Amino acid sequence: MSTLIWPPIAPADLLKEEENTLARELERLLSTLQDTLQSLKAGLEECAALLAPSEPGSTLVLSSLRSENLKGFITRVGTRIVKGDIYLRLPSVPIPRGQPSYKLSISSQPTAPTLALNQLTTTRTLINACLDVVDATRWTGDATNANFISGQIRLLHDNIQEAKAALKGWTPSQKLWYDDPVDPAAFTPPLPSNLSFHLSVSEAAVLLNVRTLEAAYPNTGTNTPLSAAAGSAPAPSYTGFSIRERLAGVLGGGKPAFHDEAHEVFVYKGQEVRVKEKVRVESQDPSLMAAMAKLGALERNVALARRALDVVMGREGDEG
Repeated sequence: MSTLIWPPIAPADLLKEEENTLARELERLLSTLQDTLQSLKAGLEECAALLAPSEPGSTLVLSSLRSENLKGFITRVGTRIVKGDIYLRLPSVPIPRGQPSYKLSISSQPTAPTLALNQLTTTRTLINACLDVVDATRWTGDATNANFISGQIRLLHDNIQEAKAALKGWTPSQKLWYDDPVDPAAFTPPLPSNLSFHLSVSEAAVLLNVRTLEAAYPNTGTNTPLSAAAGSAPAPSYTGFSIRERLAGVLGGGKPAFHDEAHEVFVYKGQEVRVKEKVRVESQDPSLMAAMAKLGALERNVALARRALDVVMGREGDEG
């Protein structure tokens, strides 16, 4: 197919016609984006509704795999855990006489501290920010100003990506368990001092980690390792099969810990501790899964709109 123009026109006139065509295309795209923004707002409102604190909330079953170490349930309303009973059967957690397990109950007292999922708080805040961006773009800004619309679309894209990442979990801003201890008064009776209860969100599922803790260096009376206190530094055994550990097992001592944090030392509430036992339970939350899927679809739609606008504005390949 020939690409020649007949009758031929001067190069200057051809450049002018190209500019006029691009201007008309940009005008059409900016008009279309108003409908896209309206559709995005509807999707964001659906995500906000899925995370809203509406009764009766989501009741999630908790059950450890291939063991009876942890059983129970929690009820999530919005970003808060408002109810829950968790039953533990761990060797390092003494079970009250006459009871089959150790029971942790989330307090329902009005004065009890709030047990919240910070990642959901972050997600809700970012979704509300996205809604504000959409409203500002549609009603208070210049809908014909390509630079303004481009900046707003970029901001919207960034916020949606962060909201999705918060539901996915393991972001750099997410607090680790030893930096984010729960208030013991959030439970009835209060949470024991040697027990860590940590809730987070991973892949749109609620993740519970319960850890029993012990002093990192219990025989020194301080945080100083025994080797340092004795003036020597024997090489520690990390294999789990040292003579000392085997003798302790034969004589009725505690069994060596086998989990991914067994040989690490953490600073928890100002004290150096080791994790004696750890149980991890994951419970799928349908509302969070739906919200994450919708955010993923919205992210793709905004990315397409952003790319189309960059192409028409001559910014294709611009990473800024």
